[in-house]
Amino acid sequence: MSLLETRARTGALATVNPVAKLGVSALIAVPLILTLDPVSASVALALEFVLFLFAGIGWREFWVRTWPVWLAAPLTGLTIALYGQTSGVVYVDWSVLRISEGSLALALATMLRVLAIALPSVVLFITVDPTDLADGLGQIVRLPARFVLGALAGLRMVGLFLDDWRALELARRARGVADRGRIRRFLGMAFALLVLSIRRGAKLATAMEARGFGAPGRRTWARESRFGAAEWLLLAVGAGISGIAVAAAVVTGAWNFILGPSG
Repeated sequence: MSLLETRARTGALATVNPVAKLGVSALIAVPLILTLDPVSASVALALEFVLFLFAGIGWREFWVRTWPVWLAAPLTGLTIALYGQTSGVVYVDWSVLRISEGSLALALATMLRVLAIALPSVVLFITVDPTDLADGLGQIVRLPARFVLGALAGLRMVGLFLDDWRALELARRARGVADRGRIRRFLGMAFALLVLSIRRGAKLATAMEARGFGAPGRRTWARESRFGAAEWLLLAVGAGISGIAVAAAVVTGAWNFILGPSG
């Protein structure tokens, strides 16, 4: 199975245009980037879980796809707790490590913010087909066709890297050299993979040029990318999540604009 292979999903968000999914991720992320407080991040995170129910993915797949985020968020919080700005009561003061009331609050806010920003992007990307995304970027966002199609081709190739790596491992094992010199084996396989990638890229570039990709003039698309009521509704939901989160932080006095003095 290819790394980027997708399967049919039945969730309400499965058929929404990928451009709208990128837009709602940006609408949620930007306000959270501008503040560092636990209230806005926790409110946004709670509302996001309601949105995830319509993504068309099971809980098992959710945890499998998002575990790096759940691992990175506590590690980021731990780093802030140990080395963040000291304020309030100091609980631990040993060598360069200093844990205080302020650093713990900052660590909690940072951890929640990482989760609130990263989870929507990961969950919504699970339901995105690369071809649909390229169609949307080319037709709706009006990005240059050469850039969009080149990015799509590169994205499609990412899934082939694992297949090529497995094939190289099996070939070396068949020759009886799979367990000798791990570093030397890794470097040799990496070089072979590089050669295969360059050859495949050159063939693909030649084929695209032969078919007129990048030629002057307006090009046509095989599939029409539509942006309708469902997409606008998703963007409105994203704006609503951001608005409610920001309002909650402002009302509780927790809003902390990172580009200015604390509120």
